[in-house]
Amino acid sequence: MLGGFRDLAHQRFGYEAVSKDGVTVAQTAATAVDPVAKTVTAGDGTKLSYDKLVMAPGVDLNWTALPGYTEAASDRMPHAWKGGAQIALLRRQLEAMDDGGTVGMAVSANPTRCPPGAYERACLIAHYLKTKKPRSKLLLLDAKDQFSMQRLFEQAWNRLYPGIVERVPLSQGGNVTAVDPSTMTLVTDFEKYKVAVANVIPLQKAAAIAARAGVADRTGWCTVEPIAFESTLQKDIHVLGDATLISGVSKSAFVAAEQGKVCAAAIVAKLAGRAPPETQLTNTCYSFVAPGHAIRTTSVFRPEKGQLIEIPGSTSTTALDAEPSVQGHEAREAERWFGTITQEVFG
Repeated sequence: MLGGFRDLAHQRFGYEAVSKDGVTVAQTAATAVDPVAKTVTAGDGTKLSYDKLVMAPGVDLNWTALPGYTEAASDRMPHAWKGGAQIALLRRQLEAMDDGGTVGMAVSANPTRCPPGAYERACLIAHYLKTKKPRSKLLLLDAKDQFSMQRLFEQAWNRLYPGIVERVPLSQGGNVTAVDPSTMTLVTDFEKYKVAVANVIPLQKAAAIAARAGVADRTGWCTVEPIAFESTLQKDIHVLGDATLISGVSKSAFVAAEQGKVCAAAIVAKLAGRAPPETQLTNTCYSFVAPGHAIRTTSVFRPEKGQLIEIPGSTSTTALDAEPSVQGHEAREAERWFGTITQEVFG
């Protein structure tokens, strides 16, 4: 949506098909989990009992980590990292900005949901600026020196968006230490940057329900074992997706979907009195750098000594300096994957 590739409505899905398959769907928030009584409290106060509980709480934003950045501040400096309203807000701000204005992005340190996501977003915003506001710039202030698919992203910025994207890494003073929404200022250790539009992606943690269920540790994330993704803190609670913290495995939609399948098989085995099978976990991350052009990285992991370890030699990425047709192929594969995963999840 930010780059104008597709409409937000195309990213919205319902649970009608899931219901038709015989699954009881209660579209209300879970407000509490009692791991001793083995109950979940729904938003209407109903208590549901469980034998095995599978949670996918997702992430929340750490509103205390960055001075000046509060939930109220996100109305002026959107994070656009959760929910469609924030993404729509950032898009409106880009559209309202004068040509020649500077867009500032503040990117937090890891762990974060979708590690390449901020850099894909930089490409999408750069594409919008190139086509709609050609005198504008994108300033990327980064709390990291290195990131996923870095050389491929940097090549895309140089080839497709020369003079538009400027990235300031951690070692060159890119870590944003405070913000001032009233003056649209991003503060680093050495500089203050006044911008026309600010996209602030703060530090994250597992959503609040994870802490209430007792599955989030002091880091704010949920540690799980690598076969059934059962919590290391609470028996019979399995945690999937972005809220988990497992060795070097990415917080990606691909991983979350894989975890769901592996977890389901493991729970069936456990309830039948069998040991769950040890399976490999694949992660593929696609990132669009322009309309019809995408890059990719793929890795395979296996359980080992309580962790998921990347299998040596399993990683592959889009070739650097590849012909445009290669990135076109990756883009088509990304679209096919999106269609497959949404079909599997929502029917």
